[in-house]
Amino acid sequence: MQIPDSYLQELSARAEIEPLISPYVNLKRSGRLLMGLCPFHNEKTPSFAVYPDNNSFYCFGCGAAGSAVNFVMRIENLDFIEAVKALSQRVGMRLPEEQYDDSLSKRRLRVLSANREAARFFHAQLSEPEGRAALEYWLEKRRLSPRIVKSFGLGYAPNRWNALLKHMRAKGFSPEELVDANLVTHSDKGYFFDRFQHRVMVPIIDLRGNVVAFGGRVLDDSKPKYINTSDTIAYKKGRDIYALNFAKNHAKEGQLILAEGYMDAIALHQAGFANAVACLGTALTKEQAQLLSRYAQEVVLAYDADEAGQEAVRRALKILSQTPLKLRVIQLTGGKDPDDIIRTYGAERMKSLIDGAANDIEYRLLAARGNLDLHSPAGKLEYLKKAAQALASFGGQIEQDIYASRLAEELSVSKDAILSLIKQAKDRESRQQGRGEQRELLKLLKGRDLKIDPQRAAHMASAKAEERLLGLLMNHPELYPRLKSACSAGDFVTQFNRRLAEVLFERLEEGRGIEPELLSSCLNIQEIDEIMRMRQLAAHIASPLQEMEDCAKKILAEPDNAPKDVSGLDENRFLGLFEQQKSRMRGA
Repeated sequence: MQIPDSYLQELSARAEIEPLISPYVNLKRSGRLLMGLCPFHNEKTPSFAVYPDNNSFYCFGCGAAGSAVNFVMRIENLDFIEAVKALSQRVGMRLPEEQYDDSLSKRRLRVLSANREAARFFHAQLSEPEGRAALEYWLEKRRLSPRIVKSFGLGYAPNRWNALLKHMRAKGFSPEELVDANLVTHSDKGYFFDRFQHRVMVPIIDLRGNVVAFGGRVLDDSKPKYINTSDTIAYKKGRDIYALNFAKNHAKEGQLILAEGYMDAIALHQAGFANAVACLGTALTKEQAQLLSRYAQEVVLAYDADEAGQEAVRRALKILSQTPLKLRVIQLTGGKDPDDIIRTYGAERMKSLIDGAANDIEYRLLAARGNLDLHSPAGKLEYLKKAAQALASFGGQIEQDIYASRLAEELSVSKDAILSLIKQAKDRESRQQGRGEQRELLKLLKGRDLKIDPQRAAHMASAKAEERLLGLLMNHPELYPRLKSACSAGDFVTQFNRRLAEVLFERLEEGRGIEPELLSSCLNIQEIDEIMRMRQLAAHIASPLQEMEDCAKKILAEPDNAPKDVSGLDENRFLGLFEQQKSRMRGA
């Protein structure tokens, strides 16, 4: 059963969307709405709109949209029921638990419970004779204190194929539940066995204190060196940040230290740097960058000193530069990684390296310099070209002026010549970026989100009429009695739009509301995005009834099955039309 509409409506009324979103997004008023940088994709120009009058949000960049419930679903990676629970707790409402089917939520909770019990099991093995070598690894090789070992829940997976399996079954977990959690796997013949064997274990804990995954490392140099939890219903790689549950409370002056792996993060905490965090076995992702920006104003990168680590720095800077974060990069001279520096020279050396970390522009200038011979004309010219590109890509006008003065003095070259090189690089980058945006927008026009509505391109005229009609209906549900005499959901051409129409028409026929918070129980997050996009597009139509009737006529007419050929469309004209459409959607 679904949660009653009356409960969801009261929840939406109590959960004001502006204070809900403000901790995640710096919102600024723009007329009747609030604008900010979208927390769901990287951008430099605000396209995320919050509408306090109807408690909704819409991103004009990535299309994320919905109600307060939808925002919590996205920002906390929760399903519908869990998001409703979280929002209910926030506003002090008690969820009528007997009113809904929460089988997926219960399955996820079982995974989290299994992970918690497995973490206890792994940690307890350090006190067993079989775990002595693992305990020595943590205390002697890694030089960790018992306090750190306990705080991070570090442990050991025994060198047996079913040690965890036997323990967990005795605790009431089925093999299938353990497979769900990626703690156990099975052979082609159906035999279940432990995924982690003879490895030191690191539990991954999310911001709510849940154990969501594990990392397992061998005690020697055998391969594979690391095995990590694969994606489950409770965990997605590239979304969480290791140790952020600890570090967010110790972000001194809004600063976080970002290391490559969890071993480095643990070593930094051991040395007193409680604001250290790490990625989880993957290159830094956009989701992780957005998560960091919610809890810090500055990120200091402490990646490995080898070429692979420096390449990871360059990739991370590219992603992090699309957030409001200030960035600095540590030069790990004298060691290969933070753990090595701390063990060799101590915490004070690490602190001096952090304090002396270069900002992102300075780091790029140092990288551009490389091994070039700046005393030769060729080396000097090559450096200037690379430096100009770095300043064009990542510096504002003030930074460009400051660093152009420095370069001019250092290399005995006129400042105007350097600024000219920067301008050329900036113009070249803008042209390339513009062409890239045009290609993306034209791709969008030719076949917008084929995964969601694959029939749209073949029935463009009908699909547009359907979308406009559904958008009008979302804005003017009172017109449904007039609409239902003109067409039915069965008249819709594309299966996707027909499904949306069926949901809306059925609810209106039953006298129920069609606000986004009420639709979230029967539409998935992508479908909510689309129905909200339709609502935004139809928000300012002067004669909604006449327009709705015209759309119904187009839907009932013979559909145009020939896909539109946009290959010859003038790209500059299309970009202009697209910007006009965005302005109309914002209500400008």
